Amino acid sequence: MAGVWHRLGRTRRRRVVTITIVALVLIVILIFRPFRHLVRAYLADVDEREPIPAGYADDASRLNLTKIAEVWPVPSDSAQAESQLQELLARARRDKLKVSIAGARHSMGGHTIAPDGIVIDMLPFRSMELDGERNILYVQAGARWSEIIPYLNRHGRSPSVMQSNNSFSVGGSISVNCHGWQFDRPPIASTVESFRIMLADGRILRASRDENSELFSLAIGGYGLFGIVLDVDLRVVPNERYRLKQYIVPATEALETFHSSITNSSDARMVYARLNVTPERLFDDVILTAFHSEPGDPPPLEAQDVDPMRRLVFRGSAADDYGKALRWDAETKLSPLLAGHVFSRNQLLNAGTNQFENRTRSSTDILHEYFVPRERAATFVLAMREIILQHHANLLNVTVREINEDRDTFLCYADQPVISFVMLFVQDRTTAGEDQMISVTRALTDAALRYGGRYYLPYRLHATPEQFHRAYPQATKFFEKKREYDRDGLFENEFFRKYAGSADGNRAE
Repeated sequence: MAGVWHRLGRTRRRRVVTITIVALVLIVILIFRPFRHLVRAYLADVDEREPIPAGYADDASRLNLTKIAEVWPVPSDSAQAESQLQELLARARRDKLKVSIAGARHSMGGHTIAPDGIVIDMLPFRSMELDGERNILYVQAGARWSEIIPYLNRHGRSPSVMQSNNSFSVGGSISVNCHGWQFDRPPIASTVESFRIMLADGRILRASRDENSELFSLAIGGYGLFGIVLDVDLRVVPNERYRLKQYIVPATEALETFHSSITNSSDARMVYARLNVTPERLFDDVILTAFHSEPGDPPPLEAQDVDPMRRLVFRGSAADDYGKALRWDAETKLSPLLAGHVFSRNQLLNAGTNQFENRTRSSTDILHEYFVPRERAATFVLAMREIILQHHANLLNVTVREINEDRDTFLCYADQPVISFVMLFVQDRTTAGEDQMISVTRALTDAALRYGGRYYLPYRLHATPEQFHRAYPQATKFFEKKREYDRDGLFENEFFRKYAGSADGNRAE
């Protein structure tokens, strides 16, 4: 080897040395910047969340710390729970206390909080039983999906419709009429056979499409304002084996790819898209992800631990534009090589929010969601991009889903087939941060309304009363019905307090 090197000649040796040094420098630069970025993300990812003080309640936003009278956990025993809940409601009426209902508390607008009132904690109430012949799951309202999925998996079943994460309770999912990324499906209301609900006077009624049908439509997506949902009969489906197909395309080709590769496929089961949130290429590119059923046994359900590297890449994208570009590169170039291609339905659903949650003291992550008719989706994306750039909002994620028409609920958001845009922002926990988010929310809400759409109600109460009533013209009747079922106004939360008295859309804020 030494002889070969000597015969190269001095000039050529210098050239080889120079090229080698330049190559090493480039490699170091290429490796060093992402390495330094991830180290900084690791050092910043410290759990600084403050515990909620005694006598107060908050929710996932960490922006709604509110003084309350008490938190009352429901007994796990059904008979005790029902009798004690009736006594609690009687005491609340006697003492003139308002009552709100809480599960995992992932709403963000005080929907589970009655100021100076009683917060009923439903999480202990979580038993379940499967009717395998009818494919119906009987489940109490406090059960989380993280408990339900392993139970169903043992019986070869899976939830029919649920959110994209397992951290929520069934009662919470019903109260917001959640939807997921199950392809060609309406929201969860379509899977509810019936439920039992305790009204303000302590009566327990069963509600279904045939029995107490009005109450059925009002309480699903009713945000806990009509009573305490005790237990639910949900339709479930087989757990299947899925194969991943992914398409990374310019936004201009996304709809064509979606229709040619997914809509026309009879075996597509779960589908979503993600938009590029790198500011210099905001929404220019799309990752289109589809899971197709295939013959064979589903892979076993394994415990869902937090993936440290995936979390670092995601949380690092909150820090700066470079982090967002690095994450997009990782998700489009590296993840397809490492993620695998075969999954079970339950594997895909059994992921918690702890993989991504913001744990810093100074900021919080805030969700938005907007629904627009399919034919207006492209123009809404253009308006969305302009608004986010104009307000310099720190956008972490946009997931796009299709939702079929909801024919079951009164306060419905999908009154026709719609495209859903789920957006995640980082917000400073300051007055300036709140003011900026209010401006962003109202601008995006106006854009959705302009294109015949609506916004989702479980998040921050930043929409004006006028915007709320434009989005949900049936809300006036909804609140009138609430007063019929709850004449003393026992059930209350911050959502009700802001919008119930604004039937004309002009209530002062």
